[in-house]
Amino acid sequence: MWNLLFAGALADEAVEAAAEAVEEVAEEAAKSSPTWGQDLVKKFVETPGTVWIAVVVIAALALAFLVIRRTSKQWTAKTVAYGALCIALSFVLSCFRLFRMPQGGSVTPGSMLPIMLFSATFGVGPGLLAGLTYGVLQYFQGGWFANVWQFALDYLLAFAALGLAGLAKYFPKKWGLYLAMIIAALGRALSATLAGIMFWDTAPWASLVYNGTYLIPDTLICILLALLVGERLMKLMRADR
Repeated sequence: MWNLLFAGALADEAVEAAAEAVEEVAEEAAKSSPTWGQDLVKKFVETPGTVWIAVVVIAALALAFLVIRRTSKQWTAKTVAYGALCIALSFVLSCFRLFRMPQGGSVTPGSMLPIMLFSATFGVGPGLLAGLTYGVLQYFQGGWFANVWQFALDYLLAFAALGLAGLAKYFPKKWGLYLAMIIAALGRALSATLAGIMFWDTAPWASLVYNGTYLIPDTLICILLALLVGERLMKLMRADR
């Protein structure tokens, strides 16, 4: 009889101990398991950089095409003619390289200026389209192709950014053109720098320095030429609109 009671007491204690152990394990698991927010942050951090670059490229291209479409009414026969002329002139000037970088990029006698002046005259939309077209020509001139995202950053978006010179009309007339030109050049530099970081295994500072080595003097040349002939050329294009 006593043996049975003793055995029953031991069994009850064993059950209670097991229940307590299960509760402790459950509590530890609850503490160690990430919450919904922590899991989301973890997935965000673990997402490859190339995926985010792809998202940025798609969004930027979509925005560019939206702006181009919304400004399609600005395209007249004369706008198209001047656009083609400025693209051709930029392409010809890009063939004369004052200094060429080993991995792409060069200092030219103002090859970005015709696209910038066209953009400042006719607006951001036409400028973006002219820049996109010029970027494709730059690739066929001897560009690099790693994948579609690198191509979009190095050529489509980088040169489409020259269309940002069309922002000149939103700035004071005296210095608005030159500020817009700097913004356009910075847009090209940002796109090229991102391409260097993500697709050419270049450190961020190294990619920035590399692209600045040729873009800074190239932009300064464009601004100097714009000081000399920019307003006159823009006045000529406006007179024929």
